[in-house]
Amino acid sequence: MKNPFPSEHFETRAIRTQAERSNHAEHSVSLYLTSSYLFDNAEHARALFANEQEGMIYSRYDNPSNDEFVDKMNLLEGTEDGVATASGMAAVFGALAGILSSGDEVLACRSLFGSSHQVLTQILPRFGITSRYFDLGRPELWESGVTKATKLVFVETPTNPGLDLIDLEFLAALCRRNDLILVVDNCFATPYLQQPATWGADLVVHSATKFIDGQGRGLGGVILGKKNLIEPIRYFCRQTGPALSPFNGWMFSKSLETLAVRMDRHCDNAEFLARSLEGHRALKTLKHPSLPSHPQHALAARQMKRGGGLFTLELAGGLEAGKRFLDGLQLCSLTANLGDTRTTATHPATTTHSKLTDDERALVGIGPGTVRISAGLEHHEDLLSDLLQALDGV
Repeated sequence: MKNPFPSEHFETRAIRTQAERSNHAEHSVSLYLTSSYLFDNAEHARALFANEQEGMIYSRYDNPSNDEFVDKMNLLEGTEDGVATASGMAAVFGALAGILSSGDEVLACRSLFGSSHQVLTQILPRFGITSRYFDLGRPELWESGVTKATKLVFVETPTNPGLDLIDLEFLAALCRRNDLILVVDNCFATPYLQQPATWGADLVVHSATKFIDGQGRGLGGVILGKKNLIEPIRYFCRQTGPALSPFNGWMFSKSLETLAVRMDRHCDNAEFLARSLEGHRALKTLKHPSLPSHPQHALAARQMKRGGGLFTLELAGGLEAGKRFLDGLQLCSLTANLGDTRTTATHPATTTHSKLTDDERALVGIGPGTVRISAGLEHHEDLLSDLLQALDGV
């Protein structure tokens, strides 16, 4: 990696850090679409496989395009090492399965993405790894939940889709006292708005599919953190194969060059829409971390640069009102993705969190009328007009 203009500023690091140029002196970094690499001779091949020399072997292991993406993410997150994966869920599963063993226990925040919940409750138990949830609203009880089997704490902040926050400084201190590994899903905030490692997180995971890509084009993920923890995760991922496509790695690395500009616009639009819609007669509640009405507004101001590009609505009329609202949207897209240039709307109870029971959804604040809005980059007045006409139709 080369950065000819070392800087403390996020935008400059994201734009000017890139892989070494080839002898063609290209300005935009090269894309390495290759599955394998040549060895100088038989001894060179042996030494690479024996880890006696550094070098490329196979793109399931390493690829220059993916390595640039990981190196840049480490620079932006303030982490030491990382592994790129084929999706965000591959990053979540790789981070957990790469360091946990039979008999270990995960302590997690109850409000998690639906697939993360399924990994914890349905998949990992098949291998003797158990999990328990703690109540986000009662942090004074978190430490009492630690047992001899607890090895790792896994959280999202802000959470999906409730946009609840977790005090990372407090949680990191708890983990240090109990010799636990703290893993933070930083997908909603991105490294531009929040760097969990600076607050004490050991590992940080992302779905690069979301804001990092920013245009709804490709799947990918990344696991970042302390080198001693990344090593077993790298081994696990190399053997099990959730490798990121080199094209997507190149694409994500280029996307990082505009992350700061895009996130500021996402936040501008989300804040404007949240302020404009709060108190609408069709809404039971509206949550965005930038609003003073958010119960953790002060924590958001301390822990995050801004409140993020998502806000959550709870339609007063429940499921049928939620359906009418979504069906009434004309500009916003109905899709399960987020972090796109285009504003998207999702009904968690019937899509992303549909595998949870009604009771499980209620415990994490997902009601039948909950709608998650990911503010895009369109003009804010056009977005407000679409949302208002859909709400008035309810």
